Amino acid sequence: MHAAELIQHLNTAYAISVYVENGKLKTRSAGAELDPVAVDLIRSNKEALIRFLDTAGEVRAARTDGIALRRDRLEAAVLSFAQQRLWFIDQFERNAAYNMPAALRLSGVLDRAALRRTLDRIVARHDILRTRFVDSGGEPRQIADLASTFALTEHDLCALDAAQQEAAVAELSSAEAQAGFDLASGPLIRGRLLQLHTQEHVLLLTQHHIVSDGWSSGVLVKEVSALYAAFSQGQPDPLPALGIQYADYAAWQRERLQGAALRAQLDYWRGQLADLPAVHSLPLDRPRPARQQFDGGRLLQDVDAATLAGLNALARRHDASLFMLLQAAFAVLVARWSGESDIVIGTPIAGRLHPDVEPLIGFFVNTLVLRSDLSANPTFEQLLAQAKATALAAYEHQEIPFEMLVDELKPARSLAHSPLFQLMFTLQNNAAKQLELPGLSLAPVTARHGQVKCDLELQATETEQGLKLAWNYATGLFDAATIARLGDSFGRLLQGIVTAPQQPVLQLPLLSPGERAQVVQAFNDTAADLGAEALVHQL
Repeated sequence: MHAAELIQHLNTAYAISVYVENGKLKTRSAGAELDPVAVDLIRSNKEALIRFLDTAGEVRAARTDGIALRRDRLEAAVLSFAQQRLWFIDQFERNAAYNMPAALRLSGVLDRAALRRTLDRIVARHDILRTRFVDSGGEPRQIADLASTFALTEHDLCALDAAQQEAAVAELSSAEAQAGFDLASGPLIRGRLLQLHTQEHVLLLTQHHIVSDGWSSGVLVKEVSALYAAFSQGQPDPLPALGIQYADYAAWQRERLQGAALRAQLDYWRGQLADLPAVHSLPLDRPRPARQQFDGGRLLQDVDAATLAGLNALARRHDASLFMLLQAAFAVLVARWSGESDIVIGTPIAGRLHPDVEPLIGFFVNTLVLRSDLSANPTFEQLLAQAKATALAAYEHQEIPFEMLVDELKPARSLAHSPLFQLMFTLQNNAAKQLELPGLSLAPVTARHGQVKCDLELQATETEQGLKLAWNYATGLFDAATIARLGDSFGRLLQGIVTAPQQPVLQLPLLSPGERAQVVQAFNDTAADLGAEALVHQL
């Protein structure tokens, strides 16, 4: 695996960044402990990582110049490019698509005072969680309020029976996840504490994406764990002070992305995304609405451990990552279902290129646009090589925010779909830091998947049992049965890739034996007894 690719894999899959200090390889992560698989990857590639990081000196120096503190943390500040896009979207239509809800069941003795103090401390610690977004002469600005407590509403459900409690939890969870935020007045993080019994609670937390992202959720979990453990035992805040705040990063990003560095990055993307298809050609179950809808559904699918092992082995043989292989496979699936050969897929990337921002909560995640060319009907191995080269080049040019890319490329804009891409792929691992609170056992509460940001998103999670796939789809475009067939096709495609990766992609299997028999035999079984006396015009 190429060092640049490994660094990106560690960053996106494990929320780990690596750097060299005094000739030694160091790591930073959102969680307190490193995943053993990630540790093995780092150890086995230690020398290659050090060489790569050392030889990338000029680029690293440019990326790691210190981010300056603003003189007045309470004055109106510019937005980052990502924040600005969400602010503009919110001006047109406020919806819950950019809510980040989470729900946890807490079993055991809960120290409510310690929990409230913990959440209040996190809001005080991170300016972004006290920030409002206002219109200042037609331009958005962010303002961090001086003081604020965490907005935690308590609900006592103890008087209800078990069935009523579960219904109330489901109703309150859905209402909380779907409730919009007012960016101008805030707060943009809130919660509800539902009490079921003296030792049974459900905690609901919701953030707006403009102040948070996936990595930030890991930071939040780590800090809640540390603060609650300290406060519940009468100890002081154990967390080190933050060196900068998100608004400092936003100003730094604006200053950095200009001049020659900006032109070089933009030139790559202009060439890579020239003549991009406006929208994918997957067959829809109903006409696309004039305005994009965000109501969504989710279908879950398992890929067995043996198939996953075969996919990983194939990726290793070609010095590629599992992400690259699955992204290429997804492109094949879309091409086969749509009949198109120019396939465009978006994928999120952590976007924390500067070490100073790693302990911050905030909206840093960026989106890369990956383009696959299947016009020559390559073998899957050839397509994998193409996917690897495309991904590595995208990683090297990831500093351009997606929002700036849209502004520069100026694609034909439509209210009916998102620009540049409408399909997404994400690979996660199951090693995310879990919230741990003393005296409590915690379990996630599964909620209905209600909102999507694009037409179709495939989320893959690598586990010891195999791949866990989640197909998140726009219900205004696709039926659940269609997505189920798409998932079945993908499962067979992955098995075919493991068995015969040298096969041209248009010949890889998508149909089950029964479906193939129906298409090849049943649909062509048109023999009929027309009688010996029938004339041509009577047939």
